[in-house]
Amino acid sequence: MRVGLVTLGCDKNTVDSERYLAQLAAYGGVLTTDLQVADVIIVNTCGFIDAAKKESLDALVEAGEYKLSGACTTVVAVGCMVERHKGELQEALPEVDLFLGASETDRLIEELASRGVLTGDPMLEHPGVRLYSGDLPHVRYLKVSEGCDHGCAFCAIPLMRGKHRSFAPEEIIAEAQLLEMQGAREINLVAQDLAHYGRDIRDRQVRLPDVLRMLVEQTTIPWIRMLYLYATGITPQLLELVAREPRIMPYIDMPIQHASDSVLERMRRPERAHTIRANVARFREAVPHVAIRTTCIVGFPGETEDDFEQLLAFLEDVQFERVGVFAYSPQEGTRAAQLVDDVPDFVKRDRLERVVELQRMITAERYESRIGTPVQAIVDRVDEVTGNAIARLPWQADDIDGVTFLDRNYVPGTLLEVIPREVVDDYDFTAESIRVLSAPVSDIGVAIRRQLPLISTTIGSFGR
Repeated sequence: MRVGLVTLGCDKNTVDSERYLAQLAAYGGVLTTDLQVADVIIVNTCGFIDAAKKESLDALVEAGEYKLSGACTTVVAVGCMVERHKGELQEALPEVDLFLGASETDRLIEELASRGVLTGDPMLEHPGVRLYSGDLPHVRYLKVSEGCDHGCAFCAIPLMRGKHRSFAPEEIIAEAQLLEMQGAREINLVAQDLAHYGRDIRDRQVRLPDVLRMLVEQTTIPWIRMLYLYATGITPQLLELVAREPRIMPYIDMPIQHASDSVLERMRRPERAHTIRANVARFREAVPHVAIRTTCIVGFPGETEDDFEQLLAFLEDVQFERVGVFAYSPQEGTRAAQLVDDVPDFVKRDRLERVVELQRMITAERYESRIGTPVQAIVDRVDEVTGNAIARLPWQADDIDGVTFLDRNYVPGTLLEVIPREVVDDYDFTAESIRVLSAPVSDIGVAIRRQLPLISTTIGSFGR
């Protein structure tokens, strides 16, 4: 059985997709990137904003077309958008055979078996709880919790993913060790709010710094990165660990969403402009050379031109390394959906473009300050034009923060010491290679085949 997998949305969906693929591999499923020859096509949907919903719908429609033009017999829709809109999707997309929301994906094997898509018993051993499906096997994502308890007015994630629940630290470490055996050289910790980790574990005191220390002590993965933390949960203990431990990247992904207090209040955000400013100063004082990334929403109901100007002034003053910006769209079931969406779309687009242009200049300036200082880099791939390696620096997260072009070729996954020489196109670097720090293990495939866990493992279960 050939399986086509389309993953949309955030990196947390990437983790889920790898688990679906491992489940199917136990029944003989083989991943194919050519949807034309796939027998089963799974689309892992995103329902975060309207643009993501449209992308998910388009992918489902396209998958359905392969039932006519290709080998496909079964189309499966899973994930967040299905969790929110299953009834509507079932009515609108008869070409899709199975709909499973984010809370139902433990039924994937059972439902496919009942349709005759899967037959027989699973193998005694299988390729682990997660099977990689991308093109950078040395870069992996590790989800430490599910759901969210925050009450942001604009966000439907609690409606799609449920209340926050932390995964057991032992399972997190075991999964990290599995990823290491599969060749991971960088792991990115992901959650709706990493800093909230452990607050729901009643029988023991374990928090994010404890998990990070366990990862450092019980794996040899050289790069550990944190993605998406609320500033209120970034403690002195966490900052001290990041400053002291070189394997934890000096990188903080901290969404602020806005800088006008009146907008932040309507968004039901926990901070105000002065606390955000103070936190950024605290982070930069505690962690030398830290890179801080954030996200903002423009066009939220009631956002005036003065509110927006406050956001621009704040961004120019605080000087984040990177900023992702979204135009607001109301999501059914959220508190903000009850507000009048009174900012016209053309104004939202204009404000978005103004933030992007301002931040382009800020990022270029921040990056210029890093020129000439030796730093680590991890090689991702080879430039097809020059034949030289393309890498990333500690303040460049995978897929969102630009890349670094090197002056020679190296095997992907290699760690180097380099000197950044120039900022190009505002977000990228060129760098001079100095020396190799460590290379990926060449016989990792042999190690994987010899050491994989049995199928009875509970790691990665969807009900945690």
